[in-house]
Amino acid sequence: MRLVTFQIPGRPAEAGIVAGNEVIGLGRDMLSVLASGGVPAAAGGHSHPLSKVRLLAPVPRPPKFICIGLNYRDHAKEAGLEIPSVPAVFSKFSNVVIGPGDPIVLPKVSTRPDYEAEFAFVIGKGGRAIPASRAMEHVFGYTIVNDVSARDYQMATSQWLMGKTFDTFAPMGPWLVTRDEIADPRTLDITLEIGGDILQHSNTREMIFGVADLVQFISSVVTLEPGDIVATGTPAGVGFARKPPRYLRAGDEVVIRIQGLGELRNPVVAEA
Repeated sequence: MRLVTFQIPGRPAEAGIVAGNEVIGLGRDMLSVLASGGVPAAAGGHSHPLSKVRLLAPVPRPPKFICIGLNYRDHAKEAGLEIPSVPAVFSKFSNVVIGPGDPIVLPKVSTRPDYEAEFAFVIGKGGRAIPASRAMEHVFGYTIVNDVSARDYQMATSQWLMGKTFDTFAPMGPWLVTRDEIADPRTLDITLEIGGDILQHSNTREMIFGVADLVQFISSVVTLEPGDIVATGTPAGVGFARKPPRYLRAGDEVVIRIQGLGELRNPVVAEA
């Protein structure tokens, strides 16, 4: 099942179920749907052509936006760094989330804005100290994230957050695919394309720490809540590691595709 957060003119945003070329409104926001422990029946919900609604990020304001660094073997290698023995965890502020089609705004103060295609999972059932053997019970589904990163700000200090959390630096979508639709989250092709050039092409099998490992590790420290997003890291091919480097430029369109999850497209513009 594919769930979206959508909006039509003059009405508040709400969660919906994608059925073919239609979206069926659920009359609730996505956090309410996730907190309820399941998807309510869509019977009686209003239906709209998918092409006529505006899709927002599936979870527009996640309670926590958690990111994992250096979680692909090929990316750690290209960065010249050792394979981590524990997950490298950082975060983005939730108000920088944007949806499919929304512009990534390049800040005037950064000269090294970069892209990162990421497979992300969304927490349904909250909890703390969750064992790996029960971890998947807490995962509601999956989506696509672009962990846009200002490398000059990221590398200026040992703490990555400020380089990761400029406004618009967290494109997400186009929808949330429920866990039952993805038989194995470690067998998915992942690509990122700009201007017809495939800049990242890998598979989630390259992840060092899988979904269950991450749920266990993160929840050993902090309570996970419905709607929390965990972006699981990016594969090789990021802009700063290319020779010569290939940073984001105004006029680009970034297209991320993950097998079974669809396609996330975002144009790139300069800050006014």
